[in-house]
Amino acid sequence: MLRIAHSENYPIDLPEGHRFPVQKYELVRRQLEYEGAIRHSQLFSPEFASDAEVTSVHSPEYWRRIKSRELTEKEIRKIGFPNTEQLIWRSLSSSSGTLRAAEFALHDGCGMNLAGGTHHAFMDKGEGFCVLNDIAIAARVLLNRGALKKVMVIDLDVHQGNGTASIFKDDESVFTFSMHCAQNYPQPKEKSDYDLEVPAGTGDVTYLALLQEVLPEIIEKTNPGIIFYQSGVDVLAGDRLGKLSLSLEGCQLRDKAVISLAAQQKLPLVVVMGGGYSHSLSKLVRAHANTYKMAINFYENQLFFQN
Repeated sequence: MLRIAHSENYPIDLPEGHRFPVQKYELVRRQLEYEGAIRHSQLFSPEFASDAEVTSVHSPEYWRRIKSRELTEKEIRKIGFPNTEQLIWRSLSSSSGTLRAAEFALHDGCGMNLAGGTHHAFMDKGEGFCVLNDIAIAARVLLNRGALKKVMVIDLDVHQGNGTASIFKDDESVFTFSMHCAQNYPQPKEKSDYDLEVPAGTGDVTYLALLQEVLPEIIEKTNPGIIFYQSGVDVLAGDRLGKLSLSLEGCQLRDKAVISLAAQQKLPLVVVMGGGYSHSLSKLVRAHANTYKMAINFYENQLFFQN
C-alpha cells in the first residue's frame, strides 16, 4: 500500500482574492478519495520537521528570523504569504511530509505528498510562495544518513526550480533537472545541472518531444538512488502564472513520461505537488489528481522494491 502525506496544516488563511489557490490541498485529497484512487488508510499526517532537519539546508539565522517573525516587509512580499504562525507550521509539516514520503519510497517504491515542491526557497531566503525547500531538506537528510549516494530532482513546474538549483549547485550527490518556460519567473535564473528551457506558448507536441528526448539519457547517466518529482501543473494552457499551453491530456502524458520511466527502472519515486494557478479550480484539481493517479497506477503493488 502506497503512503500519501496530507495534513490539516497545509492550507493557511490568506487575504480574500489572494492568487494562491490554497484550497487545492484539501480538494485534491477529496477528489482522489471520491474516485476511489486512494483509501483513507493510505493517508498519513506528517509531524513537523525538526530544527536540525531544516538547518541541514537552510541557514540557522534565516530559520531563526522566520520563527521569531523578524522578516522584513520586502522579504514577506517576495515570499507572497503573510509571515504568520500558520505559515511556519505549514512549512514544517510540508517539509516533513516530503521527507517521510521519501522514506516510504525507499521501502515501497513510491511515496507521495499532497503538497510540497517549494522549489523557490533558497538556503537563506524565500520567494515565490516558498519558505522552506522541502525537496532539498528531504534529500539532504537522507544523504546525511547514508541512505543514498545519489539523488535526482526532476522539476517540471513551469517556473525554474531556482532555489533547489542554488542549494545543490556545488553538490555532486544531487542532480537537478528543470524544464521550464524561458520567459517566465524567475529572472534571472539559476543554473541547474540540466536546464531545459522552452519558449512561451509551447504546446503538447513540442513539449513532450523535448522531454522524451532528454529524460531517459539523463536518468541513465545520473543513476540515482531516488527521484523527487516536482509535478507542478502550471504548465497548463490558461494558467494565471504560467505561459505554456499544455492540455490536460498533455500534462498527463508528461507525468507518464516521468513516472513510467522511473517505475520501469525500479527507481524509488517521490511525488510532490508544485504549482498550479488555473482560473478553473476544477481543472486545476483534476490535473493534480491525475498526477497522483498516474503514480499509483505504475507503482501500486510493486513489491519488488522491497527485495
